[in-house]
Amino acid sequence: MGGRRQEAGGRSRRQEQEAGAGGRRQEAGGKGSRQYAVFPIDFVERRLGWAAPRCIIHPMQNKEIRFASRPAGMPTLDNFQIVEADVPKPNDGEVLVRTLYISVDPYLRGRMREGRSYVPPFEVGQVITSGIVGEVAESRSPVFQPGDVVTGMLGWRLYNVVKPGELRKVDPRIAPVTTPLGVLGMPGLTAYFGLLDIGQPKQGEIVVVSGAAGAVGLTVCQIAKIKGCRAVGIAGSDEKNRYLREELGVDATINYRTVQKPDRQEGISNAGGMLHALKEACPKGIDVYFDNVGGEISDAVLPLLNHGARIVICGQISLYNLDKADVGPRPHPYLLVNSALMKGFIVSDYAARFSEGVTQLAQWLAEGKLKYAETVVKGFENTPRAFIGLFAGENLGKQIVKVADA
Repeated sequence: MGGRRQEAGGRSRRQEQEAGAGGRRQEAGGKGSRQYAVFPIDFVERRLGWAAPRCIIHPMQNKEIRFASRPAGMPTLDNFQIVEADVPKPNDGEVLVRTLYISVDPYLRGRMREGRSYVPPFEVGQVITSGIVGEVAESRSPVFQPGDVVTGMLGWRLYNVVKPGELRKVDPRIAPVTTPLGVLGMPGLTAYFGLLDIGQPKQGEIVVVSGAAGAVGLTVCQIAKIKGCRAVGIAGSDEKNRYLREELGVDATINYRTVQKPDRQEGISNAGGMLHALKEACPKGIDVYFDNVGGEISDAVLPLLNHGARIVICGQISLYNLDKADVGPRPHPYLLVNSALMKGFIVSDYAARFSEGVTQLAQWLAEGKLKYAETVVKGFENTPRAFIGLFAGENLGKQIVKVADA
């Protein structure tokens, strides 16, 4: 693991300095880069017998990461295969994109499982896809020029050939190029629409967020504060909870790993003291619960629901790697007696409104009302390891892989 470096001042803390709006980063080192022999240009010209063109030629080698096998429980490195491949050539109307950053996200675990879901599962042998920020290396389309920074849902490859309609340009002058993978991308939009459309927080209400130190949770907590609510965040380390309180202004936090005294009341058992901790943090009950984790943490929320409470089901990361179906308390009586709403959603449900969400998130970011954090793992080969790290809670904010410099 690489060391940490924090940048003082600005709207947010970073551990790798970039121009534009800041975030906080952690870096994990990978293997060294390829080595090339370098000769003085006059030596090359004498050997060739003619004047060499004044340009730099970058050797291009492609690699891709394939889905090797379906995990049984927690994914391992054996479920992935790194393969060398030729760099593809774009046809007319296509562009060649060099990968700069790869997004790793918990929802990818669901695509590794066979069966019906909101998105088709990966096939064994298929190249894994997720959000990527890249640079146009070659263009045979009038829409993009070499050097343009773009983002899209692309394969885990060093180079991808893409149709222009699958990409959108990224303006590095507005915010760092990684933000389309986080606060100005899918995680930010998930927080925005999930909380505001389903949670509908009102000033003075209590909003509880599980997975509060993840890419979605950080944004949910801050939007709740923007809307005048009391925000309570649940995360898995004291460091993360300090960040939530001291950097983001979250009103109260709970470290679910350290709460004691399993609860045996209200039909909630083996919840690690979460009900007691929630009662202390939310003495007036809970109006909105934004659920990123599921399991026993979410079970403990149910007895504290206020009348008319709203539960936003965004993720269930605590259940993704279970071999058997999870059995917990049935929520129906709590929903009934409190006239409460529980609703799940997929961010693509709001595709027609994405521009609205990005515009508002970018405005809050520019105004300093919204901060973000990133955990950056270096090295293309470390992409599977970065993905697995999500389920151990290694990340603060958005987990991304840095593949190359722009």
